[in-house]
Amino acid sequence: MEVLNKELKPTDIQHRFSFPSRSLQHIDFAGEFSADLRVKDSSGELRVIRCKKRHGHHAKPELSRGWRRYVTDYELRVGDRVVLLAEEDHILGSQYRIEAKRRIIMFGQEAWGDLPRAN
Repeated sequence: MEVLNKELKPTDIQHRFSFPSRSLQHIDFAGEFSADLRVKDSSGELRVIRCKKRHGHHAKPELSRGWRRYVTDYELRVGDRVVLLAEEDHILGSQYRIEAKRRIIMFGQEAWGDLPRAN
């Protein structure tokens, strides 16, 4: 199940990845303001990425700790797309799968190609 699908902006690359609050329903914060998400990336590596929600009335979520490492490992840039899917892998122990995509234009047609890990 798709939790979020977002085209990256400069702040997402340089600092933290914020996303629409409607995605909060798919994340178990267990009464806290942050949750460590166990995420499998497209190379099969298990990552722990912290998801925080802001205090107060507008609890917009953001990925923080672990996010910048993912940006670096996949050499993400503005305009790329990140997709987070709720998908359990009992062997790896992950709860989510994360995909990085880049816009490709071939023969005048736009498509999104999967990005491999850069290093």
